[in-house]
Amino acid sequence: MKFSSFAAATVLSSVLALVNAAVLDVFVPQITSPTAGDTWVVGSNYTVTWDTSDAPAQITNEQGEIYLRKGSKTQSPALASGFSILDGAVNVIVPETTTVGDDYYVVLFGDSGNWSGEFSIKA
Repeated sequence: MKFSSFAAATVLSSVLALVNAAVLDVFVPQITSPTAGDTWVVGSNYTVTWDTSDAPAQITNEQGEIYLRKGSKTQSPALASGFSILDGAVNVIVPETTTVGDDYYVVLFGDSGNWSGEFSIKA
C-alpha cells in the first residue's frame, strides 16, 4: 500500500491544527484576590477573584476548583468546586482545621493551575 504525499500532508495538517487549538484554548487567569501580604482568619468567609478579561472563546475545561496551598503542599479538600472559571469570583470559608501560617496560596484549577500571591492565615 502506497502512502501519498497528499495523504501525509493532510494528516500532518490535521495534527498541527489539533495541537494549535489545544494551545490556544488554555486559560490561565491571574488571581486578583487574595494578594501577597493579605491575612485571612480561620472560620471566616472570603471572596477569591480572578481576571477573566482575556478568556479564549473555547476553554478546554471550564469547571473550576479552589484549593489552599501551604508551602509545597496543596491542601484537601477543595475550598470550592463546580463553578465556572468564567465567573471571576467564588466565595470560600477558611476551614476550622486550617493550620495558621505565613506561607499560604490560593490555587485555581480549571484549564490550568495558577496561584495567588503568598498570604497568611491566623486564628
